[in-house]
Amino acid sequence: MFYDMVKESAEYIRQKTERRPTIGVILGSGLGGLVDIMEEKTVIPYSDIPHFPQSRVAGHAGNFVIGRIGNAVVAAMQGRFHFYEGFAMKEVTYPIYVMKLLGIESLLVTNACGGINPSFAPGDLMLLTDYINMLGTNPLIGENDERFGVRFPDMSEAYSRKLIEKAESIADALHIPYKKGVYAIFPGPCYETAAEIRAYARLGADAIGMSTVPETIAANYLGMNVLGIACITNMATGIAKEKHTHEEVVRIANESSQKLCSWVKTIVENWNCD
Repeated sequence: MFYDMVKESAEYIRQKTERRPTIGVILGSGLGGLVDIMEEKTVIPYSDIPHFPQSRVAGHAGNFVIGRIGNAVVAAMQGRFHFYEGFAMKEVTYPIYVMKLLGIESLLVTNACGGINPSFAPGDLMLLTDYINMLGTNPLIGENDERFGVRFPDMSEAYSRKLIEKAESIADALHIPYKKGVYAIFPGPCYETAAEIRAYARLGADAIGMSTVPETIAANYLGMNVLGIACITNMATGIAKEKHTHEEVVRIANESSQKLCSWVKTIVENWNCD
């Protein structure tokens, strides 16, 4: 049943464009402007795609966009789905399954998140090196369909070391400063308490947010190579001196968007170059 739903969604998208993407990109809060650098775009509203969930968060446009960046054909999600919205885990990760049946082999995930590492500052960009899943659940729970992946997928390289090295090299060439670190997911939708942030810091988290990990897990399960880049939009509770607002998160993400766009554009253009 689930496989058939995913297949129907993928077939609908295929009918809308002759382009066949091999790279998927998920755009977080305030980062949807990356779509502007794509050429020869086909924009498909989520609401038009059979079985596709609908984004309900400010800063998320809700479009599936297929276009070209350099010679690479890319499928970009302009807005994602969150566990805190009430979506089931299979709904949160549904687009990743659709990407797989579209022929996508690699995934770049971006997000806006809070910094825990005291050396970070709002506006920093961070390459994800690993994750800590604190949701208390997992998108792979339930019956397994071998057509998608194995029952017990390996997560020892959740974020591709080869892609991280490529991203570092490109950032250095473009003179874009960046950080590296471990991303922890918090269920939300409230922001974390100071005590929770102290606990996450002791667990080894450098940044914290409410997304990205479910998609990372699903993509690895589906055999995709994953690269993650986070925009540090605020310092976490107990570190920051002001209270959190979603509007401020989106504002900082928008300010960092040009820097991130330049980085992502060059990464994608050189994705398959050794």
